[in-house]
Amino acid sequence: MEFTMIETGWLSLLPPLIAIALALITKEVYSSLFLGICSGMLIYSFSSGGTILSATAMTFDMMYSKIADNAYMIIFLALLWAVVMLVSKSGGSQAYGRWAGKRLNTRRSAAFATSLLGVLIFIDDGFNCLTVGTVMRPITDRLRISREKLAYIIDATAAPVCIIAPVSSWAVAVASEVSETDGFHIFLSTIPYNFYALMTILMVLVICWTGWDFGPMKEAEKLAREQETVSSEEEQTESKGHVIDLVLPIVVLIICAIAGMAYVGGFFEGVSFSEAIGYNPTAGLTLGAFAGLLTALVLYLPRKLMTAKEFIDSIVSGISNIVPPMLILILSWSLGGVCRQLIGTGVFISGFLNEVQLPMSFLPFLIFVIAALMSFSMGTSWGTFGMLIPIVTMICESDGAGALLIPALGATLAGSVYGDHCSPISDTTILSSTGASCVHIRHVETQLPYASLVAAVCAVGYLLAGFTLSPWIALVVEAVLLVGAIAVLSHRQWSVSTPKA
Repeated sequence: MEFTMIETGWLSLLPPLIAIALALITKEVYSSLFLGICSGMLIYSFSSGGTILSATAMTFDMMYSKIADNAYMIIFLALLWAVVMLVSKSGGSQAYGRWAGKRLNTRRSAAFATSLLGVLIFIDDGFNCLTVGTVMRPITDRLRISREKLAYIIDATAAPVCIIAPVSSWAVAVASEVSETDGFHIFLSTIPYNFYALMTILMVLVICWTGWDFGPMKEAEKLAREQETVSSEEEQTESKGHVIDLVLPIVVLIICAIAGMAYVGGFFEGVSFSEAIGYNPTAGLTLGAFAGLLTALVLYLPRKLMTAKEFIDSIVSGISNIVPPMLILILSWSLGGVCRQLIGTGVFISGFLNEVQLPMSFLPFLIFVIAALMSFSMGTSWGTFGMLIPIVTMICESDGAGALLIPALGATLAGSVYGDHCSPISDTTILSSTGASCVHIRHVETQLPYASLVAAVCAVGYLLAGFTLSPWIALVVEAVLLVGAIAVLSHRQWSVSTPKA
């Protein structure tokens, strides 16, 4: 079925608000998302002269279309989790935990190692979330770092890193939205103005170094430290596995994923690398995951780490483990489709940009707030900046505020990432909790105060940037405010100190 958007005004806000409110109140994501989708379809159907029956049919049409649109993502996740399960069954994770445990023997070093790995895997945020979680979870469990803290570090070094990485699928997506000719140059110019991404990375470094925590994360860390042991399944039994049984499949997966993205995008036929990896990144990632699977086959079976039947059973088990988060992803994609394609949630919110009468110097601040609200409501940063970038560009050009174009675009990207970062219906948020094996709602609850603190200091930064037309003064002020706020909040609320390295 073909979908045609109908602008429904303020009613377009109801589906995301219903889904988010129900998820936060009931702590149950599946029915909350489904009811949000159903409410959106009812609004669309009644606005176009339809019935409850047509709304029901369109609900499943939307889900089908989103499964089809994201087929490569589904296949990639299935193959990746097959590799994850194989690595676990081989004893590779357990061996890596023993090896790394001798070197990463403090909470600080483990937290830094997790954040560093997250920064290094900058090609794709979803790939980042699952890979970092798989590799680091046994180590952070052993050192009694809570799953909530692990999920936060993973999430904070996924999209915030990808959005400022020149070589990533995100860079190409943003550049293509900005301009067909000099879009990549404009993207590079927005990096110093992407305050949320930069301040989020700073916050991760401060928290990893000092061990300061506050809010719900404080309680999660306190509970994790008070437990006698927090060990992963990989560490329960002895095995014949070695570190190479973990490292080699994942290294091959990463290298082949990058090569796969380049191949699918036509890099070997003359297309530039940055453009090639953004053409169809999930198709390239799928090739990388399959290469990792083949590596595990060649590595494990000849050494009799497992039988052929155990190998296949592990693949099936890994795929079955991804079904619950995959269902959340499908529902999230469907809700986002309803909001973007049918009832015009983004159009309604972005319309305020043309109606609010404020001095143009306030534009970066205002855009940051609007982008954050849109991204949080729809659970997508790409969809948000995809709608806002053309509008922001038009406003800056038509109102003679060309000097504000780069700060405004930086604010657009930053607000989009912030809303996506803390939205319970965001696929990155879901994948981060999945990679860390953390209860999804607990990840949302513990991350929200951290992300919102960073967003608050960034809002101050965008006020300064709008008047000074320079990112540097704003960055210094934000850094001071952020570190000071973390220190004050942690010392007021958390009496448990983290051991120093």
